[in-house]
Amino acid sequence: MKKLASLLLLTFIALCSNAQEHKAILLKPDRVFDGQQMHNGWWVLVTDNRIEAVGEAASINVPASAQIIDLKGATLLPGFIEGHSHMFLHPYNETSWDNQVLTESRAERTARAVNHARETLMAGFTSARDLGTEGAGYDDVGLKAAINKGVIPGPRLLVATRAIVATGSYGPKSTVTEAILPKGAEEADGVDGLTRVIRSQIGYGADVIKLYADYRWGLNGTAAPTFTADELKLAVQVASSSGRMVVVHSATDEGMRRAIAAGVKTIEHGDGGNAEIFKLMKEKGIALCPTLSATEAISGYRGWKKGVDDEPEGVKNKHAMFAEALKSGVTICMGGDVGVFPHGDNAREMILMAEYGMKPIDVLKSATSVNATVFGLKNLGQIKNGYLADIVVVDGNPVDDIKTVKQVKLVMKDGVIYKQ
Repeated sequence: MKKLASLLLLTFIALCSNAQEHKAILLKPDRVFDGQQMHNGWWVLVTDNRIEAVGEAASINVPASAQIIDLKGATLLPGFIEGHSHMFLHPYNETSWDNQVLTESRAERTARAVNHARETLMAGFTSARDLGTEGAGYDDVGLKAAINKGVIPGPRLLVATRAIVATGSYGPKSTVTEAILPKGAEEADGVDGLTRVIRSQIGYGADVIKLYADYRWGLNGTAAPTFTADELKLAVQVASSSGRMVVVHSATDEGMRRAIAAGVKTIEHGDGGNAEIFKLMKEKGIALCPTLSATEAISGYRGWKKGVDDEPEGVKNKHAMFAEALKSGVTICMGGDVGVFPHGDNAREMILMAEYGMKPIDVLKSATSVNATVFGLKNLGQIKNGYLADIVVVDGNPVDDIKTVKQVKLVMKDGVIYKQ
């Protein structure tokens, strides 16, 4: 009986020991970009879902049971963070925005969003802000839940649900007065209206509150401000009381000025930006998400052939705006407005940022540590001990050739390898 009891005790101890074993993965690239700078000869040890150790090979204590992955010629980086996406949209040269909102069922749009989430992750983007479902209600909350539960693969999502517009400013629109069409965002006005809608969207699961500070509803379809400065200030006050940030779509000088005065967190697009405006943004700690790719994509859908035709006015303006933003030193987020162009091609924005004059090392920062800081993503955006193991590995050195950010060899999110 004593021998049997001893045997059972040893078996129990062995089982407990096995249960406590941790999964370790050693990644051996040629170099590591840690979110701030590049380091040659560094390795990264991942234990379960955390970065256990990072540094020179001799400094890392590798467990005997660790899985070792050699990544010769490659660069390891923090998982990329997409700053401006629409998971429920697909490129407008496939189906126009109006027709997506008016004729595609919610079931179809969700099915597409599932594919878009997977394509985003496989491109190395392990986190993303989804800034409005554009007529698909609160379905981004369900998409986020499905990803978090492991039902489908996809990036960590920060969702804005329906987004908010001033009454009469947004589409789809009809010349038939009696027609009641679904809208691409939720309409709200004034103190009571905005307060109710913001709190309602928070209640449905919004992580961020997005408003359109201006839109193409001016005379002859020109962009013009929508919400007053006081309405935007109210929105920030209501959202911030729950710890949420306000982001705004703005493409006009006046819209940006009102958003800055209100104290929003980020301004999306920023076409109306100039030296004075960027100075104000920098002073107030407001970041710019320039969405260069969306401008070029839409111009392409209208017939522009890049490298062959002269640049259209919109692209020229974007070049000038981005150059001024770089010169000012304002914080620049990486976000392309993906959905206007194909999901999975997110890195197109990073390549354009470099093409428009940003140093490749700063582009990498923008897509990792800068976005993580601006969006409040804790323990992400850096390759650092104790941080979550969201990692992308690309073939080559993106500091030498930024286009290598599209040559993805490995994607890890939360310690799980999704692509190798």
